[in-house]
Amino acid sequence: MSYLDHAATTAPRREVIEAMWPWLTQNFGNASSHHERGQRAARALDDARERIAAVLGAGPSEIIFTSGGTEADNLAVKGIASARRQRRPELNRVLVSSIEHDAVLESARSLAQYEAFTAVELPVDSVGFVSPDTFRAALAEGDAARPGSGSTPGSSSVAVASVMLANNEVGTVQNIPELARIAAEFAVPLHTDAVQSAATLPLDVNELGVSALSLAGHKFGTPQGIGLLWVKRGTPLRTLMSGGGQERGRRSGTSNVAGAVGLATALQLAEREREEYTARVTALRDRLIDGILGSVPGALLTGPNPRDTGATSGLNGTLRLPNNAFFCFPGVNGETVLVDLENQGVLVSSGSACATGSSEPSHVLTALGVPAEVATTSVRFSLGRETSEANIDNAIRATAQIIARLRGGAH
Repeated sequence: MSYLDHAATTAPRREVIEAMWPWLTQNFGNASSHHERGQRAARALDDARERIAAVLGAGPSEIIFTSGGTEADNLAVKGIASARRQRRPELNRVLVSSIEHDAVLESARSLAQYEAFTAVELPVDSVGFVSPDTFRAALAEGDAARPGSGSTPGSSSVAVASVMLANNEVGTVQNIPELARIAAEFAVPLHTDAVQSAATLPLDVNELGVSALSLAGHKFGTPQGIGLLWVKRGTPLRTLMSGGGQERGRRSGTSNVAGAVGLATALQLAEREREEYTARVTALRDRLIDGILGSVPGALLTGPNPRDTGATSGLNGTLRLPNNAFFCFPGVNGETVLVDLENQGVLVSSGSACATGSSEPSHVLTALGVPAEVATTSVRFSLGRETSEANIDNAIRATAQIIARLRGGAH
């Protein structure tokens, strides 16, 4: 079986499970308890926070453990926007890119529907990049400077902006440091959803320049159910989870000590192996892209072409996630291709796992200008640590045969 759906989830690493095991068995104490077993758990939680902070270039107190990327995105967008508007009522806009994960898009739309914010969805170009000029113009629109507002001319009415570091469907890698510099000019906190980025992209928050960053452990080696939100010290944040006041009052709920330990272990391993892993998986991705485009007539690669040497966007020269290849195959049904590939031992997806079952075309492809009838033919291949050349070659061969048969080219 060739598992090529690592963007949806990847297998927990053995080292991570071994690190978590003591906190699932004999050291099962509640980190909020005052007895010895509880305090042992609290120390493990603090240690995990410190190890994660070291990878991100952050302070331990800036790390908030969550149940995953969706909760982290909700807390960032809703929590920062609401807290900032409470201090300054004129901050009534939320700015997001049109290709964000639903966790961000729906958070912005929820603020618009229930809390009278204005949600602004930024357009992207044909491969998914947010233009810095478009971003700047959106920040400048609706200048927040007014008598008695406490703001200065040129300030923005945007409460929070959110642009993902790397897209979960088409793999576009944004130039987040440049966008962060522009946001800083307007004193607007920029959150980035980095859920797809761990293990292949640098995550130092100082180099990225953002005010908040989300991660989900199951994308890089933990079991599902643990994630984090990093929030820069001094950034206003309203809690969405009321209760016992865990996570310094920012996210109540019994601490997932084992999950936090696993997250710290997985993140350290991912960062330690990142350069070697990225080089290997990039070669496999390019082998896949070349193979599909060379053997399937009319196949369309969506998102940036990694061989586009003239491109100026991306992060440190990286235009596309090293482990992502997303195609459209006009003339066939994408879901049929998925089923037929699985029958031949190749597991892939049609896009975001969170949107599986929807009859609507991908909002990401629509934002890129892909016609609806073409968007419904999409197939996403996403690679991982276990992916081999044999897996890639098998996927190319099976895809070519299936598309040819579905188009009537084989009998």
